[in-house]
Amino acid sequence: MYIFDKQSEFYRYPQGGIETEEDITLSIYVKRNIKDIPMIHVEKRQDLSSCFYMNIPMEWVGTHYSYDLYKASFSIKDKGQYLYSFILDENNCTKSYELLIYAKNYKTPEWIKGGIIYHIFVDRFYREKILNKKNNTIIRKWEEIPNYLPDENGEIQNNDFFGGNLEGIKKKLPYLADLGVNMLYLSPIFEAYSNHKYDVGDYFKIDPMFGDEEDLISLCKEAEKLGIGIILDGVFSHTGADSVYFNKYGNYNCLGAYQSKDSAYYNWYTFNNLDDDYLSWWGIKTLPTINKGNEDFIDFITGDNGVLRYWQKAGVKGWRLDVADELPNEFLERLRKAVKEQDSEVYIVGEVWEYGSNKISYGKLKEYFCGMQLDSVMNYPLKDAIIDYIKNKDCTSLYETMNFIVENYPTCTVNSLMNILGTHDTIRILTVLGITDVPLSKDEKSIYTLNEKELKRGISLLKIASLLQFTLPGIPCIYYGDEAGMEGFEDPFNRRCFPWGNENIELIEHYKYLSDLRKNKVFLDGKYKCIIHDAGVFVFERYSESNRIIIAVNMSSKTITLKTNEAMIEHSSNIESKLYNINPQDYLILRYY
Repeated sequence: MYIFDKQSEFYRYPQGGIETEEDITLSIYVKRNIKDIPMIHVEKRQDLSSCFYMNIPMEWVGTHYSYDLYKASFSIKDKGQYLYSFILDENNCTKSYELLIYAKNYKTPEWIKGGIIYHIFVDRFYREKILNKKNNTIIRKWEEIPNYLPDENGEIQNNDFFGGNLEGIKKKLPYLADLGVNMLYLSPIFEAYSNHKYDVGDYFKIDPMFGDEEDLISLCKEAEKLGIGIILDGVFSHTGADSVYFNKYGNYNCLGAYQSKDSAYYNWYTFNNLDDDYLSWWGIKTLPTINKGNEDFIDFITGDNGVLRYWQKAGVKGWRLDVADELPNEFLERLRKAVKEQDSEVYIVGEVWEYGSNKISYGKLKEYFCGMQLDSVMNYPLKDAIIDYIKNKDCTSLYETMNFIVENYPTCTVNSLMNILGTHDTIRILTVLGITDVPLSKDEKSIYTLNEKELKRGISLLKIASLLQFTLPGIPCIYYGDEAGMEGFEDPFNRRCFPWGNENIELIEHYKYLSDLRKNKVFLDGKYKCIIHDAGVFVFERYSESNRIIIAVNMSSKTITLKTNEAMIEHSSNIESKLYNINPQDYLILRYY
C-alpha cells in the first residue's frame, strides 16, 4: 500500500532528533489512485499516553511505476517526544514512528568528542600508599579476591579496602595519556562507609581513604596538563544511612534525619509510622532514598553554594549521574542549569540502561535529550548489541540498535554517547566473550580464570568488539583493566585490583592501536552509514566531506570478499585495491588516501 523508509534521508530529512522550528521533510510512495490526499498525523507523547498535535496535508510530486510520490515539510515549535504516522484514507492509517524535538541552542561539549573515556573504580586502580585507615575497615593485599561472603547477620559489609587512591591515579596519568585517554570517570569519591562509595556520607568531603580536597585539585590540574578531564560520579538518588544527613548510627556530630524530626535533613527522606521504617533504594536499608522533589535538597545540590558548583570550582569537568532514571525531569533540568551556568563545557552523562530517547520511568516520560537535561547516556543498548553480534554471529540487533540511535537521538548526543563494553555493574568483557561454561556458585566464580583456549578466543573476540566500540558513533569508555586482560564475573569479582606488572601486552598494544585510529577526525563527528548487514557480516562507514573510513567485520564461518568502487588503503598494511578478503572472525579497516 505504501513505501516509507524512516532511516533514509530521501524519505525523512534530516535524520536524528530535530531542533524546535527546524523544517523536517517526509516523503512517501502510495499506490496509485488512492481516494484521499495523504496526510501526516502528529501526536505528542505524554507519559503513558499521547494526544493530537497536528495534521499536515501532503503534496503530490510525481509518479514511479504504480506508485505516487507525496511530500510535505513542517516544523514543531514545542520540544518533546512525538509520534507521526500517515493517514492514507479514512480507514487506513499507517504505523507510528518516533520523532524527538529538542530545544534550540542544545549542544554538547566539544572537548569530549573524538576522545576516549577511562572508568576507574578508585580503591582498585593503584595504591601509592595507604591513607587514613578508618574503623571497621579491612586492608587487603593487592592480589587478593574481594570479599563476597556475608557476615554472621547475612549482610555483605563492603568494608574491605585495597588502598587505591587519588594520588595513585595521579601517578598513573602518563600511562592513561599513552592510551589516548582524555576523560577519567571516577567511581564515587565522597566520604562514605563502603569501598564502592555509593552510600554517600558527606557530599563536601573526599573520603579519607582516597585523599582530600587538595588531592583532587592536584589530580585535576595534572590531568589537565595531559589533556585529560576528570568526571565524578554524582549519587543524588540516595545517601548512606551512615551519613551527615541521615546519621542512623550516630557517627557524625550532627542531628540526622533518622534521629529527629527536628533535623534540617528530615524532609529529605520519607519515613512511615516507625523510625526504622523508611524508604530505601531497592529496599537496602543502608541506602535511604532521597525525596528528589524536596526544594532544600535540590538547592543543596544545584544552588549557588551547592555540591555541583563547589566541585566544579575544584576543576571537575563532568558528572556521571547514578541511576539517572530515578531523578525527576525537574531535578535534571535544575542540575543542567547549575552545571552549564558555571561551565558550558562540563559533560553530563546519565546511567540509563535502555534507549535514552523514549525512556519511561516510574510512569513518567523522560526528556533526557530534549535539550534541558543530559548531554549523553551510558550506551547499554549498544553494549548488548555488540556482544550479541560477536557471540551469536548475527548482526541484526547491532544493525537495528544503530538505526534507532541515529534516527532518534540529536546528532550532538550521538557523538557524545558513552560507549561501554563493561562497567562495575557487569561481568568483565573478556570473561563474557571467552567463557565456555559459567560456574554456578560464587565460590567457583571467585577463583575462576579462563583456560588457555578460552583466553585465546576471548582476546580474539575482544579485539573485534573493541574495534566496534571505538569506531561506531560515540565515545568509547574503557573499564579499568579491560585493556590489560582483567577477568571476572559480577560484583565484586569484576572489581579486582589492576594487575600492574602482569598486564596482557597483546591487548594493551591493541588498545593503543585503536587509540591511534581514533585520531582520525572522522570519529569526531563524522556521519555513520551501514553498507552491509548480512547475518555474520557487518560493514559500515564513517564519513565527512573530505574523509572516509570503512570498518568491515566478518563473524561468519567463511572468507568473504569486499568490493569497493574506488581504490582504498588497507589501514593495517597500506595495500591499495578494490577487492579485499576478510577471513572468518576477522575485520578490515579501509580508508581513502
